[in-house]
Formats: sequence, structure tokens, C-alpha cells
Amino acid sequence: MQIIREDCGVTVKGQQLECITLKNDHETTLKITNYGGIIMSLIFFDNDQQPIDIVLGFEKVSDYFAKEYLENDYPYFGAVIGRYANRIKNGRFTLEGVDYQLAQTLGNDCLHGGVEGFDKKVWEVLSVTEQPIPSVTLRYVSPDGEENFPGNLTVLQTFSLTNENEVIIEFESTTDKTTVVNLTHHEYFNLNGGSGTIGDYLLSLNSSAYLEQDDSMVTNGNLVNVEGTAHDFRVAKTINHNWDEQLGYDQTFVIDKEAGELGLAAKAQSNKTGIELEILTTEPIVHLYTAAFVPQTRGKQGQMYGPFSAFCLETQVHPNALNIPSFPNTVLKPGEKQYSKTIYKLRIVE
Repeated sequence: MQIIREDCGVTVKGQQLECITLKNDHETTLKITNYGGIIMSLIFFDNDQQPIDIVLGFEKVSDYFAKEYLENDYPYFGAVIGRYANRIKNGRFTLEGVDYQLAQTLGNDCLHGGVEGFDKKVWEVLSVTEQPIPSVTLRYVSPDGEENFPGNLTVLQTFSLTNENEVIIEFESTTDKTTVVNLTHHEYFNLNGGSGTIGDYLLSLNSSAYLEQDDSMVTNGNLVNVEGTAHDFRVAKTINHNWDEQLGYDQTFVIDKEAGELGLAAKAQSNKTGIELEILTTEPIVHLYTAAFVPQTRGKQGQMYGPFSAFCLETQVHPNALNIPSFPNTVLKPGEKQYSKTIYKLRIVE
């Protein structure tokens, strides 16, 4: 096992950035940066023992905050999402009798934490350890009032890589004032090394219900049984089997497991490389996004990314939960700790 730390750039504000590479005994490699907690690469070996980088992104950290990238239907490649993931209806919520208005960054709604979410922050590298497994912990303190959210929120995110080819992502959050928090990570997976589209991948979801969305794709509180719908992935099928050809999927699925327990969320497989990705999580939902709105973007190794170049499986609490009392709680109070764990487990399927 090995850890490599290196300086890898400077932000436009002059902040020094660091890249940390974790490598296990099988040469599986995870590279992250403290800019946005971004997973820059995840390298695994395919059925021909060739190294495959299975996440979209860039080779240089500076490309993640380049003006043309941020202003061209910015897709959040590989970044941590916070203080509140997904869409908040009208960018509004009420907490302990106080009304809060957030930036309306997607139509009338607030998306992924506002104008400058956790994906654009420089995180402190709090610790790096090689034993018992390679891991790195990043910390960000979001000040009271940032993006108009209340409370000084301290977030730790820890990345670990096991010899079982598991990437483990853990979030731990505390606050000094009652607030709301819903974190996720926004990996774009392409199990063929970034080439082609993902329509013919096999996908299964451990979910018998999905969350209904309004015309702005914001959850409205209703659960819909997947039985007899295009959203039924309880038995593995190709992603494009009966999807919407223009939109693919941008849908939230409720995971069939007990709240808080670590359980199976999804499995995806490429028949070309034989790589299977299994996702386990303590979170209650997984959001499937098949990248319909990814703009034409020049990525790693000169490859062109675009619509359906990847899939995202974002584990989190129900979107817009802060406005829907029947949804799980995303309120965090002083003295409490919010914790979640998600595992990306890689293997070769013969």
C-alpha cells in the first residue's frame, strides 16, 4: 500500500492545492485533490489486466476551475456536493420559525448548495495515514450565513482504499447552530475508461420505489412503485432498455434497506471491460443520473465527453427533504453528529 502527496496547483485566489494518491497492493489507484474534494481518477484493471480510469474528469486540477468549464453547463465532475445536495424547491425552507431564501441557481430552485458550494472550496488536508489502510481526511468549515445557510458547519470527509478494491467515502458533520445538511459525492462513472456511452451497461438497483418529481425535477413527496415502469431495475437490465432517449434518467430511488444500515444500493457492469461497480451505503436513497446534460468537454487523454458519457449514482438523503415533513430528517443541531458511509466496490465479472 502507498500514499503519494504532491502540490498540484494554485487557485485563482492564490491558494495552494494538494493531490493525494492512494494505492493498494493490487495497484488499484485513487487520486483526489483538496479542491472540491474531487476524485480526479480511479484506476482499476480490466479483464485483460489493462489499467482503466473509470471516472470522468481532467488531468490538471486547474481545469476544474477554468472559466470555460464552470460556465458551460458545469457538471460537477467528481466533486463533493454540499451544503445541500440536489434541488431545493424555490430555494426556500423554514427552520425553527425562520424563513431562509437561497440562491436560485437552476430556474427558480437551488441546486447543489448554491452559487459556490462545497465543490468549489479548498479543503484542509487534516490527516493522511497508510495504516491500517491508506486514507485521507479533508475538513471544511462552512461559516454561518454561507450561501444563506445558518450555523458554522464543520464537515470531515474521509477517503480510504482497501485491498478488497473498495473505495470508502465517509462524511461527518457538526454544527454550532441548528442547520440543514445533505451531502453526496458526484462521480461520473464510465467503466470503459471514458470512451463511448453507457447505455449498454447492465444496471441493477435495490429499490422498489422512486420519488416523484414536479416539472422542475424537484421531488414533491410522493413515492411511486417501480413495478411496470421504466424505473424498475430490481433485475439487472441495460440502462437504455426503456429509457427516455433524450433525458435518460435523472431520478431518485429509495433503497430497500433499514435506515442507517450499510446496505446494497446498486450494481453496474460493462461487458466490454468486465468491470463491475457495486455501491453500498448507509444513506436512504441513490440518485441515478445518466449525464444527459453534460456538455461537449475535452477530458483526460484527450477524450471528448458529452451526453450519456457516464452515469452517476449519488447516495444521499431524499432531495428537498427540508421542505417535506414525511421525508427523512436533514436537520442537524448543536451537539449532534451526522454521519454517512458509502463504498464503491470494484471487481471483474467473467
